[in-house]
Amino acid sequence: MRKPVRAVLTTLGVLAAIPVLLLATTSVVNVVATHREAAAITPYGQLVPVAGKRMNVVVSGAGAETIVLLPGLGTAAPALDFQPLIAQLRDSYRVVAVEPFGTGLSDPADTERTAANISREVHEALQHLGIDRYVLMGHSIAGVYALTYSATYADELVAFVGIDSSVPGQPGSDEPIPTGLIVALSRLGVTRVLGAIAADPYAGLPYDERTREQLRLLGRRNAAAPTMVDEMEHVPSNFAAVEGTTFPKGLPVLLFVRSDDHDVPGWVALHERQAASVDTGRVVTLEGDHYLHHTRSAEIARETRAFLTAPSLR
Repeated sequence: MRKPVRAVLTTLGVLAAIPVLLLATTSVVNVVATHREAAAITPYGQLVPVAGKRMNVVVSGAGAETIVLLPGLGTAAPALDFQPLIAQLRDSYRVVAVEPFGTGLSDPADTERTAANISREVHEALQHLGIDRYVLMGHSIAGVYALTYSATYADELVAFVGIDSSVPGQPGSDEPIPTGLIVALSRLGVTRVLGAIAADPYAGLPYDERTREQLRLLGRRNAAAPTMVDEMEHVPSNFAAVEGTTFPKGLPVLLFVRSDDHDVPGWVALHERQAASVDTGRVVTLEGDHYLHHTRSAEIARETRAFLTAPSLR
């Protein structure tokens, strides 16, 4: 009877070892590939000094008014991700796409990723560029940061424009993100494998192949890096910090909101409440996914121009 039992145990041992060997292989492949890919990342924009580090900023267009773009959480290469929207805005405005620390080509951060720190760093980058009057336009979590930003630098802001932007008190905002799992999957190479077999998220969108490749490269480099992970871990506390707050009453607010969001109950109503808290507020609903600027940039640009040129803002 011992031989069959031993055979079974040996087989189970081999089967148990297979996943370990596979993960060891994917981990090594991931390290080698990450090192090789670093040389394939192409510089873009300009690096400006902020708090002893370098923040990457891309400036497009030469309009009389300036729009500053801020990304959502987890956007690995903001200036590239915003390209469809920049293309629609740059004929009318000077467009400044800021890549906060830990995103795009910017350095990693030494400071915690609190809304206050992020706001101060972005402001320092704009000060270095001599920009002191502008429209702040932000996607997703940038809506939370904008509340902190506008409380500190209200005199510099022309308006806030949100692109499916986060709002205080939205359902799920107090839930922690499983950063430990995200980091583990990345280090083991599982994220790379899943990315290789998944559909290209940029397929069919207005990005050329070179840009799509740079987005993939920077995504693999930045998505689970320490600065991005720290920002994820600060999400609940950053939401808590703005609980019950609103934009300055005199700040015009334009909010583009996904009309068919079934993940967050009352998504449009939350934004309508936020728009109603200021003297000049408007909500524009658009069909699409959370990244409305990927597919609805033309409408966003058109409605933004109409809002900013309205007599009430002059």
